[in-house]
Amino acid sequence: MNSLQLDLLNPQQKAAVTCENQHLLVLAGAGSGKTRVLTHRIGWLVAAGLASPYSVLAVTFTNKAAREMKGRIEELLETPSHGLWIGTFHGLAHRLLKAHWQQANLPQNFQVMDSDDQLRLIKRIIAEMNIADDRIQPKQVQWFIGAQKDEGRRAAYVVAGGDWYQETLKAIYSRYEELCQQGGLVDFGELLLRAHELWLNNPELLAHYKSRFTHVLVDEFQDINDIQYAWLRVLTGTELSLTIVGDDDQSIYGWRGAKVENIQGFELDFPNAETIRLEQNYRSSANILNAANAVIANNNGRLGKDLWTDDADGEPIRLYAGFNEQDEARYIADEMKRLIEAGTSPTEIALLYRSNAQSRVLEEALIHMQVPYRIYGGVRFYERMEIRNAVAYLRLILNRQDDASMERIMNVPPRGIGNKTFEALRIMARDQGCSLWQAANLALENNALAKRAANALQAFVDLINSMDSEVLGYDDLGEMINYVNQHSGMIEHHEKEKGEKGRTRVENLNELITAAQSFTSELDYDNNAELLALFISEASLDAGDAQADEFEPSVNLMTLHSAKGLEFEQVFLAGMEENLFPHKMSISDIGGIQEERRLAYVGITRARKALTLTYAESRRLYGNETFNSLSRFVKEIPDGLINEVRLRSTVSRPANFGLQQQMAVDDAGLSIGQRVEHAMFGEGTIVNAEGGGAQTRIHIAFDDGNVRVLMLQYANLQPL
Repeated sequence: MNSLQLDLLNPQQKAAVTCENQHLLVLAGAGSGKTRVLTHRIGWLVAAGLASPYSVLAVTFTNKAAREMKGRIEELLETPSHGLWIGTFHGLAHRLLKAHWQQANLPQNFQVMDSDDQLRLIKRIIAEMNIADDRIQPKQVQWFIGAQKDEGRRAAYVVAGGDWYQETLKAIYSRYEELCQQGGLVDFGELLLRAHELWLNNPELLAHYKSRFTHVLVDEFQDINDIQYAWLRVLTGTELSLTIVGDDDQSIYGWRGAKVENIQGFELDFPNAETIRLEQNYRSSANILNAANAVIANNNGRLGKDLWTDDADGEPIRLYAGFNEQDEARYIADEMKRLIEAGTSPTEIALLYRSNAQSRVLEEALIHMQVPYRIYGGVRFYERMEIRNAVAYLRLILNRQDDASMERIMNVPPRGIGNKTFEALRIMARDQGCSLWQAANLALENNALAKRAANALQAFVDLINSMDSEVLGYDDLGEMINYVNQHSGMIEHHEKEKGEKGRTRVENLNELITAAQSFTSELDYDNNAELLALFISEASLDAGDAQADEFEPSVNLMTLHSAKGLEFEQVFLAGMEENLFPHKMSISDIGGIQEERRLAYVGITRARKALTLTYAESRRLYGNETFNSLSRFVKEIPDGLINEVRLRSTVSRPANFGLQQQMAVDDAGLSIGQRVEHAMFGEGTIVNAEGGGAQTRIHIAFDDGNVRVLMLQYANLQPL
């Protein structure tokens, strides 16, 4: 790296890149160039002779980010990234376990389970234990097991306290561990837990890696959970240098185990660490940054920073009050259409919302206005049904003990193996303590099934055995996948489906061939089976990434959680109401409110040029009509930064507002949008009316933030 490249960095970025302290915390605000700093620091460490490319361990959170980091490192160092330890926590843990499978007490051909196969195994255990469906939900068990592993806790160390529910969860977890070990299966949480145990149980191996690496660098540190932090601390110890890059103000994944305390308490665990703040923003206008700073300042316990920019103030933030969710959606769709017609690319427009359930009415409005859109982070490639099926075939070919895969594709495409056969095999596997594959062969050898069922099962067993010898005879991964697609019957099955769905499924199966052909591994392999196993594991890891597919130019719709790491010229943030955002489940909890505020901070800082906030005075959601007050996060933005597009006290009702309701209010000498005073509740604005005559009910948004429904004949309202 030459001095010219360093000269392109601002003073804070340069200080972070060239810091010689053993431990470094780079507190990087949104849009402050943190990825550039992280990659340049690796380059500088190598150029300064403080590290070799192979003594650096760099960790990030998605495969996409890891690939981007590798590309930048290759460019900076002018050396291939092959062999460099740069990847996700899960990817690096998988690499360690593949290299040291014996010390990790795993079979050499262990397989990574995705979420769907994990759930399938849990359902099997629940059925095996004869637990009623209404007492234990498989998804709850899946969450429980994941949470225990995130905290580094095996089933044997779960404290149930005599409670039936907790005791049952513990028992399922214990059986789950047993079956995974028996089948050579690991889930995402197990990758990290087992990699951590690998350090703890093998001091000589740990010492080897402590001498192998000199510097550890971690991106998005605010998102790590307990087991990830423990893994890092054991590896780093007192010998290695640790650089972490993150932003406590963007810690929004507490619901999936991330602990903001890890970054906030970093200087306690590493007392000599230096902290450098990156506060200059290269993304947003000054008004947007000032709004974000004002909102996040209300959180306690922050490490503290203020974003700033050399750019102009820019447009004021727009605030729109809809009468209801339809009015709000119509306004957003109208504005988006206007922007597109004025020359803004649809891909530069994003609509963010707190809850997925909000998207329905928003989508309807966009369809009506003929605004092209897509849901960002929809069903991802490796999560699609046909891809999961193809991968399950490959996994069973490699490992006949993989019960989850066998259950998935034993009757896919349909081949006459019904539920009775499935259940008979499950019972036999449980009684004999063997895999489903072994149970199937036992059932066939002992004539335990009816002739028709036995013939169907025999055909499946013969198919897998025949594909085994053929598939592993190919040296090309693409040819392996193509053979399975064709001979399993999946291509023929989906070609028979009518319309776009079948065609898309066939295209996806063919795309899997392309993915296999472009696959390269940094791990060594001795034969075709090992190469195929590496590809399958990579596919399972990719299925855990939250990356969206690319489609034609269109407006982006997504939840606020999905928006992290993205940026757009125009951002609309819908549903800015109490109980919706912040979410009603978080309002009573200080920690929950603070995470919701960080989520608002993330949403605001996605905008480069313009930000529009919208809310509805009444909203029908989850089947109920609610009257929520304006979100506290909007109220925390200084008045001088906001321009109300339409004031509630001066608006008129939409054209389709019922005449009967309008007349009922008019008969009382009042009107929608009028300011009134109530003897007990004070001043407010009429926002809606229902019924007629003596039964007229008036909806009033009072200045105390509450919307109340009053009977007109008793309210004794005084016009203002």
